[in-house]
Amino acid sequence: MQRRISDTLSFIEKLLICGFLLVVLQSYAFGQAWQQPERSQANLDALARVEIKSYLFAEAGGVNIEYGVYVPTTYDESTATPLIIALHGLGSGTMYMMEYSNLVELAETYGYLVATPMGYNERGWYGARGLGNDFNRARSDRAGTSDPENLGELSEKDVLNVLGKMRVDYNVDSARIYLIGQSMGGGGTWYIGSKYADIWAALAPMAPAIYINPDILDSASHLPVIAVMGDADELVDVEVTRQWVAKMEQLGMNYEYIEVPGGSHSSAGRENIGKVFEFLSRHSK
Repeated sequence: MQRRISDTLSFIEKLLICGFLLVVLQSYAFGQAWQQPERSQANLDALARVEIKSYLFAEAGGVNIEYGVYVPTTYDESTATPLIIALHGLGSGTMYMMEYSNLVELAETYGYLVATPMGYNERGWYGARGLGNDFNRARSDRAGTSDPENLGELSEKDVLNVLGKMRVDYNVDSARIYLIGQSMGGGGTWYIGSKYADIWAALAPMAPAIYINPDILDSASHLPVIAVMGDADELVDVEVTRQWVAKMEQLGMNYEYIEVPGGSHSSAGRENIGKVFEFLSRHSK
């Protein structure tokens, strides 16, 4: 009996160790193990004011889709207020960008509204990997889930729907609407920012996972852009981001490129989010 108990404990210990290692490896693979510094009280207060709302997505068959909203305490419905649309990374959701370092604290300081669309679901790519579902089909089959065949189209449309909701519900300054995003959201920022270039005052892709030709920037050559990338990013190839930067240079765009030496997929954008806000504040249509 004693031996069996010992063997059982050993087995359980091994499971716990394996489980711990799996969590660590998943954390590293997903974000290269970036640790959030202790949040300031101002950051915590701002996070406590975030609302998760939903709307009826008619084009998706009438399902309810969530989105996040941050309203600064200085908001006055009689005054046009700048808006940031912030796109999350693969596998995350509406709170991802709200909790992105001290983003909401900065939104409070600068007096910005923030909205975080779901993008239909956590893997829609905002249309940046095509309007269909080819990229996710194998993943869905393995997981036993069923994504719509037009997942990319719905993901893109959701961003525009949330923007429309914000413009109805709040007094949004149409000359100061910004699009930013991290990883998958950074790729979505390049894509949606270029496809609907007349909407935005400036773009901020961070660690952008993008798999289309940078020639799409031809339609966005008038837009100011700040791009942030770590040269030690193990999930997104820094050379791809450099190609997009080269395209901006070729087009003579007004841009700022921050390439962080040793910066990882998760750290580069988070550690420079203050510079992103500084850049956005300098630009309007």
